Amino acid sequence: MNENQNSQFLGKERISKLMLKFSIPCVLSLLVSALYNIVDQIFIGNSELSALGNAATGVVFPIFIIAQAFAWCFGDGCAAYLNICQGRKDTQNAHKSIGSGISITLIVSVLLMAVFFPLKEQLLTLFGASENSLGMAVEYFNIILAFFPLYMLSNMMNAVIRADGSPAWSMASMLAGAITNIILDPVFIFGTKWGMSGAALATVIGQTVSFVISLVYFFRTKTFKLTLKSFLPNFKAFSPALQLGISSFITQMTIVIISLVCNIMLARYGAVSQYGADIPIAIIGIESKVFTVVINLVVGIVLGCQPIISYNMGAKQYDRVKKLYRNILLCTVVISLASTLLFELAPRTVVGIFGTPTNIPNPEDYWTFGTLTFRIFLSLVIFTCTIKMTSIFFQAVGKPVRAVIASMIRDIVCFIPLIIILPIFFGIEGILFAAPAADLIAMVVAAILTVTFMRTLKLNKDKQSASTVLKPSKKGVIITIAREHGSSGKQIGKLVADKMGIPFYYKEMTALAAQESGLDKEFISDINANSPSLLHNLYLSTNVVQQAITAQDKVIRKIADNGSCVIVGRAADYVLRNYKNIIRIFIYAPEDYRIKRIMEVYGDSEQDAKKNIHRSDEARAAYYKNISELNWGERNNYELMIDSSIGLEASADIIYRYILNYKSENNM
Repeated sequence: MNENQNSQFLGKERISKLMLKFSIPCVLSLLVSALYNIVDQIFIGNSELSALGNAATGVVFPIFIIAQAFAWCFGDGCAAYLNICQGRKDTQNAHKSIGSGISITLIVSVLLMAVFFPLKEQLLTLFGASENSLGMAVEYFNIILAFFPLYMLSNMMNAVIRADGSPAWSMASMLAGAITNIILDPVFIFGTKWGMSGAALATVIGQTVSFVISLVYFFRTKTFKLTLKSFLPNFKAFSPALQLGISSFITQMTIVIISLVCNIMLARYGAVSQYGADIPIAIIGIESKVFTVVINLVVGIVLGCQPIISYNMGAKQYDRVKKLYRNILLCTVVISLASTLLFELAPRTVVGIFGTPTNIPNPEDYWTFGTLTFRIFLSLVIFTCTIKMTSIFFQAVGKPVRAVIASMIRDIVCFIPLIIILPIFFGIEGILFAAPAADLIAMVVAAILTVTFMRTLKLNKDKQSASTVLKPSKKGVIITIAREHGSSGKQIGKLVADKMGIPFYYKEMTALAAQESGLDKEFISDINANSPSLLHNLYLSTNVVQQAITAQDKVIRKIADNGSCVIVGRAADYVLRNYKNIIRIFIYAPEDYRIKRIMEVYGDSEQDAKKNIHRSDEARAAYYKNISELNWGERNNYELMIDSSIGLEASADIIYRYILNYKSENNM
């Protein structure tokens, strides 16, 4: 099955079969990741370290997430950029970006160690450590911190390994580390009686195993090769990867902020309650680990389905998009309901997995607070999971603004303020009620976003127009034209093509790209038109848009390979940058002239014409920057720049004479 057939397979195969094929590996990978977060806490809780040990690991957890935020930012960004480079057949920038990513990850890990080590007691106290648990937290943290470089590099490299087409290797790396951790935890905690140090050593040895397996892969990569020069930090090459990974960083840092605020409030209000400061911190630490398993099941399903959703969205097979959403929602509801029943009916059993408290003065209060936490804090877990699933779904369909709103409304807009306000009136129980209250508000917003989005999807029952074929041509000059909106670049390009007797490509490119990819030609044509006024880069990095861009780039190269032609738009000058005999032209004009032209051609009002110029030019600039990392309209990117206000015929004549002179100088 070739690449084109493989893509179109996503639009034809039975949805349930596709979901199983794509989601299971992703779910398993995330569950293995969750093991790292949960195993230590289970063994610690069942040892003499008991509840205070769990409280200690609970306050260290957010610092883990800070390290993970940087590692995932660099890793996910490099992985996304590698996929883009693969689509463009770009072998020059991928290895520089990945090598720089590895070096920068190492540098950042050392900087974090340098910052965290002297401030460890202050940091751990800030995250909720009491005088009873601080010693254990420091003991655990000292060892964990020493292995930050290997931990962060392992996380960063695993994302790249998956993008390189080896998810099984990435999975083996994570699984080997998790199994090592599981085996060594009881040996070091119970056998050697090393306590918190033993738990930390088991974790870092597991991380080292994962790192070594990941490192071995980089000597046998598939689509890129690293050299010593690759590791010299190249910020120009790394910049697009950093932009693509920033959403992962924001997501992880949101977790840190929530953990920080939550732990501070728990310590503050716990200290003046019957439970004390340590019990709430220990229980919330358990709750977060258990909830990670539940949310990873849901996230694994929807992340696995992202390529399927994106393809069908781009192909305008909206019936399949809606069915995918319904099926994913059904899976989410089933998982969430099963979890809710467990948390409501047997909370003590769930908490009991993490041991019986032996080193606190009031063990019955431990069980009471644990029961309250699982029954109240996680009472609307069905909403929490649905909100998260919906946010990722919006990313897949190329709606980053909706995705950000759905995600942020729960965590930042609602939960943090509620967790600060409610305890003032209800004490520590107010913290527990903050979660379902935030879930309820955010679910209403997510439902509105989803319903309004689904109403915009009109079932596309029209077949693609008749096949478009490449026009006959001959060897010669390839002219690419980029233009400001309203500068009449398209019309000038057509005049030039007619004068030279060569093919002209504009809308034909999108029709050919639609045939190449199976996506809808209107969707491909409207990439810039659909780009939101905010979050251009996030929109352009979504799966569905990258599929369209990759198909478009392939078609532009096919057109150029076919012979002399004029190509308008679509960053063709950059796509064909390595071709010989290419003349890159940029057409511009004063804004007043362009406003007048748009009013004449499209019948817009003066205000609408001005608004459309700014919106369109901004979108074109963002698209060009995303594709090329260069600035759209910058003089050194073009051989010729023309002010079209001199007239269309005059502009076309100048271009024509320039081409004749070029051909003469190059004996063409």
